[in-house]
Amino acid sequence: MTLVGGGPGAADLLTVRAWRALQAADVVVADRLGPVEILAELPPHVRVVDVGKEPGRHPVPQERINELLVEHALAGAHVVRLKGGDPFVLGRGGEEVLACVAAGVPVEVVPGITSAVAVPGLAGIPLTHRGVTTGFHVVSGHCAAAADPDPSEPLDAAALSCVTGGTATLVVLMGVRSLGAIVAQSLAAGADPGTPVAIVENGSTPEQRVTRARLDEAAAVAAARGVRSPAVVVIGHVAAAGLLEGTSERRLAGAGV
Repeated sequence: MTLVGGGPGAADLLTVRAWRALQAADVVVADRLGPVEILAELPPHVRVVDVGKEPGRHPVPQERINELLVEHALAGAHVVRLKGGDPFVLGRGGEEVLACVAAGVPVEVVPGITSAVAVPGLAGIPLTHRGVTTGFHVVSGHCAAAADPDPSEPLDAAALSCVTGGTATLVVLMGVRSLGAIVAQSLAAGADPGTPVAIVENGSTPEQRVTRARLDEAAAVAAARGVRSPAVVVIGHVAAAGLLEGTSERRLAGAGV
């Protein structure tokens, strides 16, 4: 089985190694996100199995996805698991590897460009910038990394320290639904209400859109604009408008910043 990271969505951000793996596949088990339009360009014999998930809707549970990978591989098929972004950045790729290894199925990993880094960059937002911040922290907006997480407190202590201290940029994946809780928790912990926030929807695609606001207004502004997933939330001074003068907040069509 080949575990492939497909990148943030644009087909031309798929790596050469990933494309070669897809071309050699018998079965592709694909997510909803990532370069899904590329599936139409695969050889006719390739079987595509859609296991895509949406917020609040998981028609194929993760356990069944693991089983499908093993079943097809043990039947002799060259299986490619195509995931959006990088499979090991909040993508549950590790669980799929473990399921295959437990069943005696060898696994090759093809890294992908994670949306945590690529999507802000495509919107002209550098996660680090000299004189502004020298690090970034990536978290899931679903819940804190705890044995019994509280959905009203999606940020862990390390994430909160980024927001309250301004020591690093905070990047939140899958954070649209929990944005209100993120704002409330950050303000309660002492974060500056004026901290810049940028939300980039549908990064790397023609539908890319950037919403900016102060931290204390971010949830209300996002709701008013109808912000929806997939989106990447960036919290910190690098999210301020105009930090990189001359860059576009829309998809950069083959041009550098």
